[in-house]
Amino acid sequence: MSVIVNVIGAGLAGCESAHALARYGINVRLYEMKPLKYSPAHKYSGFAELVCSNSLKASRLESSAGLLKAEMEMLGSLTVPCAKKNSVEAGGALAVDREKFSDCVTAEIRKNPLIEVIEKEVTELPDGICIIATGPLTNGAMADIIRNLCGDGLSFYDAAAPIVSYDSLDKEKIFFASRYDRGDADYINCPMNKDEYLEFYHALVDAERVQLKDFETHPFSVYEGCMPIEVLASRGEDTMRFGPMKPVGITDKRTGKRPYAVVQLRRENKEATLFNLVGFQTNLKFGEQKRVFSMIPGLENAEFMRYGVMHRNTFINSPELLNSDFSMRNNENIFFAGQITGVEGYMESAASGIIAGTAVARRTLGLEPIKLPRETMLGALTSYISDEFNSGKFQPMGANMGILPELGVRIRDKKEKYSAYAERALNALKEELDRIG
Repeated sequence: MSVIVNVIGAGLAGCESAHALARYGINVRLYEMKPLKYSPAHKYSGFAELVCSNSLKASRLESSAGLLKAEMEMLGSLTVPCAKKNSVEAGGALAVDREKFSDCVTAEIRKNPLIEVIEKEVTELPDGICIIATGPLTNGAMADIIRNLCGDGLSFYDAAAPIVSYDSLDKEKIFFASRYDRGDADYINCPMNKDEYLEFYHALVDAERVQLKDFETHPFSVYEGCMPIEVLASRGEDTMRFGPMKPVGITDKRTGKRPYAVVQLRRENKEATLFNLVGFQTNLKFGEQKRVFSMIPGLENAEFMRYGVMHRNTFINSPELLNSDFSMRNNENIFFAGQITGVEGYMESAASGIIAGTAVARRTLGLEPIKLPRETMLGALTSYISDEFNSGKFQPMGANMGILPELGVRIRDKKEKYSAYAERALNALKEELDRIG
């Protein structure tokens, strides 16, 4: 009997899932509610609509974005070739003509005889295997379906602090300690004297913020505990010192005294290569985050692997719910793909669709699964979203070199180091693809 796989959502992830399945000869029903219904952010009737920037980030191989796209092409991506065919001048980035890119993806999907496009809003899951790729603005009946599948593991707002790489911190200005020296010294502490604090405070309250869209405005009135650090600061000069920057229980290892204020960084991954700024969820523009947060002692040359964000973004607690192939741990017939899984970014979403679609296809055909090497960007992302270490504190993550395992040798030149990461990743992926034939 012929197997038909249901893919819900014709965004970047859904189209890649459908395309991957069809490449293996699997019949697909691709459900898309446009043009019958649009989310508040979507305007164009075509598939794989880019709703924010038209940039798919850097092209160069020695960048996390360039490496990700190279790996996707090795796995038979649909969106990367369409992007290259419809690119516009953007320096070293791969940027596209939005409508032509969407039209290209749409045409490839619609002409594929194995993909049946069904234009309707899904209000209940179809029978059989389903890949849910409904995006970060999932609402209504579909949000209820996902909530029933995921229980408490569903978030509606992305409120995250910046993440920096440990290697980029000034070790002379920071120290590990826990408050009152309780337990292990797991936190990095960045102590400030009064002058440093006041300079930081004034820069923070005057920094330029992101303008929210109408449908994104209410999270800040709901989540007092997720208040942007700049909003907290605007309530008074000392509010941060009684909140996330309180110095109580901390002794500055350099002076032997309690600092005037302290910024704490908490480990973000098991390998301790990434750390987040505790309590620093923010709605500042990315450039402003770089400028202002680099004023924190020890972070002057920090490499920001992810900037803080606060916006409408439905995503699931993937480390608790998903396997590395994006299937649900408690329901092998349900897969997720796209930003709803906690991968952040256009190409990351598309890549998750390739992984989910390929996993379903190979399982359906009785083929050995692809085991994405941890050294690849795809393998590192899937490891991040499925690692139970991250459960309970999970926040979306995009491709970045900080999630890759260390090289084992110290390379000071950043370009040379990233080139080494890329070479290792592509070789590892080629070996795996050669292994499975």
